Amino acid sequence: MKIDHSLPLEFSTEENKTKILGFWIFLGAEIMLFATLFAGYFTLVDRTGSGPSAGEIFEISPVLIETFVLLTSSFTIGLAIHAMRLGNKKAMLAFFGITILLGLGFLSVEIYEFIHYVHIGAGLQTSAFTAILLTTLGTHGLHVTFGIFWGLAIMLQVKKRGLNPHTANKSFIFSLYWHFLDVVWIFIFSFIYLKGLM
Repeated sequence: MKIDHSLPLEFSTEENKTKILGFWIFLGAEIMLFATLFAGYFTLVDRTGSGPSAGEIFEISPVLIETFVLLTSSFTIGLAIHAMRLGNKKAMLAFFGITILLGLGFLSVEIYEFIHYVHIGAGLQTSAFTAILLTTLGTHGLHVTFGIFWGLAIMLQVKKRGLNPHTANKSFIFSLYWHFLDVVWIFIFSFIYLKGLM
């Protein structure tokens, strides 16, 4: 395996470059998944039947907390990659850990939100609107859950094997995934919650 020391570790081999390109292609498929969910949401948002509307179930406080926590986690994963490029394994693992904790914080607020929706009668079978809302939010939440386990696995690998082209590549690809989830959340916040609260 030929290593180019003039490049950051995550790009230092041809295999690493190919994996990063492959992950960008995967993110293209993920964009299509969420675009489909958003298209479904915009089609069904007014199909409330006898159930509540967006304005009746949305609460601004949990949404602002979720947004702040997730955007902060995007900053901390950026700091983790910066520390990785500086060769500072301890700082990298610390920022990775903070990112994971913030992800858990996001999920806990989202679970509270789902419990609230079900409690007030806004379940999957209430209306087309609540079904697509919970499906869209749930799909994003599942992606965050997967990301938490993936991030923990990478932390264990870095702790065991150190920073090398292999672990750096995995860490960088994870950061792309995490930033993608934050971008999706910005769309959810703007076009589902804010629009619904107006």
